[in-house]
Amino acid sequence: MPAFKNINDFAKSKKDKLPISMVTCYDYGFARLVEQTDIDVILVGDSLGNVVAGYDSTIPVTVDQMIYHTGIVRRGAPSKFLVCDLPFMSYHVSVENSLRNAGRIMKESGCHAVKLEGGEDFVPVVSALVKASIPVMGHLGLTPQSVHKLGGYSVQGRDEDKRKVMIRDAKMLEEAGAFSLVLEMVPEDLAKEITESISIPTIGIGGGRYCDGQVLVINDLLGMNESFTPKFLKKFADLSSIVRGALNDYNSEVKSGTFPAENNVFKSEKKDEPGKVYSK
Repeated sequence: MPAFKNINDFAKSKKDKLPISMVTCYDYGFARLVEQTDIDVILVGDSLGNVVAGYDSTIPVTVDQMIYHTGIVRRGAPSKFLVCDLPFMSYHVSVENSLRNAGRIMKESGCHAVKLEGGEDFVPVVSALVKASIPVMGHLGLTPQSVHKLGGYSVQGRDEDKRKVMIRDAKMLEEAGAFSLVLEMVPEDLAKEITESISIPTIGIGGGRYCDGQVLVINDLLGMNESFTPKFLKKFADLSSIVRGALNDYNSEVKSGTFPAENNVFKSEKKDEPGKVYSK
């Protein structure tokens, strides 16, 4: 299937049973690499609070920070379908406030859609955003902005009552106009039931094998943080050891005087070729 251009591609992927690949990314360098792949969708997540800023939750992240990082990713991956998280308290106060924040994010960041967490309580917000021509991706299960309310980062929907609520919320979000739904850290059988009960695609992160797509944080799947090892994560590379090794090699060569070498220095008798000194 060609690169995703709009929300209709999500529906087509579900209909054609073509799994959706989504990666969470926060910066220009990684975005440029994603641009050169067949990844369908980029999410700029408020998890940048944890991954980039070093906070212990996503709660401190602001609308300005989301706009800043999403704009960076947009420039690095201009052809990818781009989704931006609405951060904590940017859509909780009122529908009017939600429209203002989401509209600003769409206008200033260049994203194609926004994502918000929660079910029934936020259906009026989803409906209003969609009516205002702002595409919305939903998010159920473990909702990191509610970490204090949930009592920590744990699997959601294991008891029957919570299962029923999540299934109901998924249907309500679909009816409100959400074009897709992230399911985070929920039992596989529940994610399967939700996926089969709604017409919009589900994208899992710890949701198991029956979701319509999957999402992982690029830093996590590349193994940038050795201490982060949740069950849902597969590390497709071990960049932490590679980066550490490269830095140690650099340090050793600086200390030994072997870097810079002859081919790393400029000579006064020869002009450098234009455009060869600095380039992206």
